[in-house]
Amino acid sequence: MAGSPFIIVAIDGGAASGKSSTARALAERFHLLHADTGSYYRAVTAELLRGGAVASDVASVQAALARLRLGTRVEGRSARIELNGRVAGEEIRSREVNDAVSHFAALPELRAALLDYQRGQAETARAGGFAGLVMEGRDIGSVIFPDADYRFFLHADPAERERRRERQGQQDQVAERDRLDSSRPTAPLSRREGAVAIDTTALTLAEVVEQMAALIAPRLAPA
Repeated sequence: MAGSPFIIVAIDGGAASGKSSTARALAERFHLLHADTGSYYRAVTAELLRGGAVASDVASVQAALARLRLGTRVEGRSARIELNGRVAGEEIRSREVNDAVSHFAALPELRAALLDYQRGQAETARAGGFAGLVMEGRDIGSVIFPDADYRFFLHADPAERERRRERQGQQDQVAERDRLDSSRPTAPLSRREGAVAIDTTALTLAEVVEQMAALIAPRLAPA
């Protein structure tokens, strides 16, 4: 990959819109480091709940955040968040975390605590010899990397997204989470002007990936 540019790909969208699957596929194709910020917020939420923090009690959240040491563990092409030296497991997909994550993620204190950490994944990717970073979430193209080389916004019919979660064996109120994430004052879920919008409702994963890859390929050769 000598001589190739380092790129940043931002993928935003609501729950079960296809962000993680497409991000992983792009990371594999173009040798990018994949950062799933949704899992970051879930992992922090699980840790805050474990520490007794309550989203409606900002002081309890601040106290819990002060006890956290953030780190990154690169596993393959994935940048996993470490909290006090530990990488979270499947507990981040629990019903308790599903119900709480949007409430915690709406807090400016939590978003500020993770802002520099998320941006720092670009340097993690550079240091690891990756061709770039593909980061997915809800405010990547609008707040974290507003000048990303490629910005995508994935969306799909809420009923289809509910079905996707059910096929994954998960319970997730996607419409309610969208409402909370879109209406929060700090870094709401939104499509930034210039982002490429893709409706994934009736598309296969391969079709979505090909649309995105077609735009990226002129800059980067496949891995």
